[in-house]
Amino acid sequence: MTQLSEQEIIRREKLQELHKLGIDPYPAAEYPVNDTTVNILENYTEENKDKFQEVCLAGRIMSVRDMGKAAFAVLQDSVGRIQIYIKRDEICPGEDKSLYDVVFKKLLDHGDIIGVKGYAFITKTGATSIHAREITLLSKSLRPLPVVKAREGEVFDEVTDPEFKYRQRYADLVINPGVKDVFIKRTKIMQTIRDFYNNLGYLEVETPILQAIPGGATARPFITHHNALDIPLYLRIANELYLKRLIVGGFEGVYEFAKDFRNEGMDRTHNPEFTVMEMYAAYKDYEWMMKTTETLLEKVAIALHGTTEVPVGEKVIDFKAPFRRVTMYDAIKEHTGFDITGMDEAQLREVCKQLGIHVDAKYGKSKLIDEIFGEKCEAHYVQPTFIIDYPVEMSPLTKKHRSKEGLVERFELIVNGKEIANAYSELNDPLDQRERFEEQVKLMERGDDEAMYIDYDFLRALEYGMPPTSGIGIGIDRLTMLMTNQPSIQDVLFFPQMKPEQV
Repeated sequence: MTQLSEQEIIRREKLQELHKLGIDPYPAAEYPVNDTTVNILENYTEENKDKFQEVCLAGRIMSVRDMGKAAFAVLQDSVGRIQIYIKRDEICPGEDKSLYDVVFKKLLDHGDIIGVKGYAFITKTGATSIHAREITLLSKSLRPLPVVKAREGEVFDEVTDPEFKYRQRYADLVINPGVKDVFIKRTKIMQTIRDFYNNLGYLEVETPILQAIPGGATARPFITHHNALDIPLYLRIANELYLKRLIVGGFEGVYEFAKDFRNEGMDRTHNPEFTVMEMYAAYKDYEWMMKTTETLLEKVAIALHGTTEVPVGEKVIDFKAPFRRVTMYDAIKEHTGFDITGMDEAQLREVCKQLGIHVDAKYGKSKLIDEIFGEKCEAHYVQPTFIIDYPVEMSPLTKKHRSKEGLVERFELIVNGKEIANAYSELNDPLDQRERFEEQVKLMERGDDEAMYIDYDFLRALEYGMPPTSGIGIGIDRLTMLMTNQPSIQDVLFFPQMKPEQV
């Protein structure tokens, strides 16, 4: 059992004192909050003070300045902070002054959640504040918050320890003012995307997370077991094949914000659980999808920043459409000097050797090309760039290029050196798709644990006929990193995956 600190012991003693005084430190009754700190700070004036005579707020005590028979405290609610003026004789109008002298001054702590009823006013120093008529303890905090020092409008000792921030996000949200804004913007990004596709008439749907076959991408899955059916099941690595089944079923366009899971490494741009928005539109191709994606991301940037120019570190990334387009082979030739067009596996291995890229013996052509591009090319594309026309070996679910032998109609959107989106003209030839799946099985037999399984039910669906379709997956976590100028995926996830805590 974790040993309690001195402060934690003292707070538990205060809890017992509150009980002895007949004060419930965790009352169940509704508290009638009717305003917010931000609304009062932004809208209160001496001219309209009549509107702010019956204010009721609730939040955490963040600091107290004791002046004997009166005190100033800072109250933080869900949107901001405001100063509270508490006068002993007003909250204790009778002879019994224990609510102020004992409860407020001795038994309440920073981090405690209280309710305050009173009226707004402006102090002699010009600070909009709340004059308390009544205070109520709503929740006693038994663990002290880390102390964050701040001047007016400036935090200068913000808690930045990643171990604390990511493991105790609940406390991080309380004490670090800018953290909540990142997640509010994340929601705004998703809402902008949702509104965009809804306006096109497309339907938001849900598909299974537990799947009998981990299809729709090349990745190592998480495996679990269903006891009642006595079968293995997989957490989905993608929702692509289920969404395309819905296109077969007659929907013109569908999209889903999906939680996907891949049993792979963790770094600043990868978390084993992540969010992808996938969308599929009938009677469209990858050319249409590029134009649509440009328009969408331009709208997202403007919705968050009021401009297409977004600061990312020391760079400024411009999401103004149109985006640059570069073929996969041209990108590799430009940044390595090698033209890999038509190369077989042995030749690609020799290229990797000359470039100093270590590759596993089990890798086929697709993985070798992917390694070359990832190691030598990807980082060069800072401004939004569509990398288009991939080799067929890299894209088992993609339609063959209509005019370029050996290629497929696929693009990846690279921004700030990282993939943000992946899209195809979808393969709808069931016989071709079966052959592609069979090629993946051969890779699996060679030891590639990221190769695709054969999804026979999906093949059956294609045999009923799927119209020409284009699909895209957009990484919501990476897009949020860009749009909120965050260096790590952990900074845009409320609760990123971490090693178990040592207790």
